[in-house]
Amino acid sequence: MTTVTLTEIGASTAILLPPEVLEKLRVRSGDKLQVVETPNGVELSPYDPELEEQLAIAERVMQRDAGVLKRLAE
Repeated sequence: MTTVTLTEIGASTAILLPPEVLEKLRVRSGDKLQVVETPNGVELSPYDPELEEQLAIAERVMQRDAGVLKRLAE
């Protein structure tokens, strides 16, 4: 298990990721990370604009068709 440190930078809080975590994520300083809430907590992954668009579409469909999805779940 790896632990990370939270630090204040101005009015924001930053997470300091050690080099081995950056290597596993295949990112470096200045890259964007995507933060997704999962049943197991929060997942960090390299930013993928295509995935972001797919999630936005899924969210719109779920809002638009909430009644249909609820009936299907029964």
